[in-house]
Amino acid sequence: MTAFLPDGLSLIAAAIVILSSFFTSALTASFGLGGGLALLAIMGALMPPAAVIPVHGVAQLGSNASRLFLQWKSVAWPVVLWFGLGSLIGTVIGARLFVEIPERLLTALIGAFVLATLYGPKPKGFAPGKKTYFATGAASAVLSMFVGATGPIAAAMVGVAKFDKLKTVATHAGAMTAQHALKSLAFGFVGFAYADWAFVIIAVVIAGFLGAAAGTRLLANMPEDRFRKGFTIVLTFFGAYLIADALVGG
Repeated sequence: MTAFLPDGLSLIAAAIVILSSFFTSALTASFGLGGGLALLAIMGALMPPAAVIPVHGVAQLGSNASRLFLQWKSVAWPVVLWFGLGSLIGTVIGARLFVEIPERLLTALIGAFVLATLYGPKPKGFAPGKKTYFATGAASAVLSMFVGATGPIAAAMVGVAKFDKLKTVATHAGAMTAQHALKSLAFGFVGFAYADWAFVIIAVVIAGFLGAAAGTRLLANMPEDRFRKGFTIVLTFFGAYLIADALVGG
């Protein structure tokens, strides 16, 4: 099996990442958000820093595309269109900046983003409209090139549109599918070796699809307050670990 793995990733680490894709996808399917951030934290602790955001982006592309396919008729396409156009601009800008970021700084940024998402101020409400959707797409796309899990920003944007539950989830899936697709293409253009990670990516996407399908059943019997408390503790650990790892140089 090690022959299929890229340099810098052990068999145990690969197995943990793939298994984590299943459970984090189940988390997203059950609670709407959170799985992408959890997977980002786990990948950041176990994978080479330069590979975390590109591989995570493809994994999230698969996860969101699956939800988009299943909820196609409920998507508010004008929101996705303007968000996607903004993401195109933001991705181009972010791709140019990404290649200039040192690996240790990238590791620290990922850790800091995890902790900020957990304990920092939550995004304020957006005024719905084309300009807001476009600007949010652009800003989150730049950020996504560095920290990966910007789903909460897009969710805050979609939330102010006052859609029903299904349309909110479906539109969010459409917006993030567009952004992750653009990001994955951008990393290919800047030279990320997707071929070296093909086995891991395929396994992660498959595990994520299975996790999404089984998410509700897996988490139905777990008290929400206990789950959220444990989830916060795990993410806090990974966020602090990544910052410490960057400070001490591995």
